Amino acid sequence: MAATAKKRIDAGQFQLKDQVVAINRVTKVVKGGKNLSFAALVVVGDPTAGVVGYGSGKAKEVPQAIRKGIESAKKNLIKVNLTQSTVPHAVLGRFGSGHVLLKPAPEGTGVIAGGAVRAVMTSAGVQNVLTKSLGTANPHNVIKATFDALTKLRDRNEVAAMRGKAQQEL
Repeated sequence: MAATAKKRIDAGQFQLKDQVVAINRVTKVVKGGKNLSFAALVVVGDPTAGVVGYGSGKAKEVPQAIRKGIESAKKNLIKVNLTQSTVPHAVLGRFGSGHVLLKPAPEGTGVIAGGAVRAVMTSAGVQNVLTKSLGTANPHNVIKATFDALTKLRDRNEVAAMRGKAQQEL
């Protein structure tokens, strides 16, 4: 089974907005004492284009860690298949022990989601969605599970092509 090459999306053509999900203070104990640094988890996205990405950065100070996280997030952007303002169908994303359920919602519902999932949904431009984060509360695993769910979303044309039917037959 051959791995498909993921086409990289150019970050320069979008109006990306960044959102810091988590900042963690980490220490490394060495012979001379403790080395303090910061790790930042950042989500970037263009809500109008339906493009979103996440990244992690580590540095001695918080602003540099956030900047590194933003640069990392710009390198792994994905395009999200949406129908109007919601997801096309229910989907379950998994990463480690993190499970994220995304369900379509009618107009006017809003984004019903907690911390890390809400950051990803609003950055992707999803306006109406019901979500449930199951398993771990670790923001890294929750975001990766959310991205797994977003990559599993299929639009009507794609499903019709897979089944060998016209879109009107679905």
